[in-house]
Amino acid sequence: QVQLVESGGGLVQAGGTLRLSCAASGSIFSIRAMGWYRQAPGKQRELVATITIAGRTNYADSVKGRFTISRDNAKNTMYLQMNSLKPQDTAVYYCHAYTIVEPSDNWGQGTQVTVSS
Repeated sequence: QVQLVESGGGLVQAGGTLRLSCAASGSIFSIRAMGWYRQAPGKQRELVATITIAGRTNYADSVKGRFTISRDNAKNTMYLQMNSLKPQDTAVYYCHAYTIVEPSDNWGQGTQVTVSS
């Protein structure tokens, strides 16, 4: 099993920046992809960005050109650099890891990001 702990959320004005971190522990060897998801009040959880073990990245259209996902394998940590933040980016952001051992879906506890207009 993989344990995930997010940090870096907070309150920021529109146009501002934040960097989220996700520290992974446990069965690190089993991770094949990681990603960030978000859930706004009254809405379903949605994909923000993913990164595979090979370093391939994928972004939701709504964040392309503004957000960057990356990872530091030496620190077992994944990041989400968020620039040019908009009020519609307000949500709880969750870290996710897909592993080859059960449970294959591993989630962090979430971190709140609030963007004021």
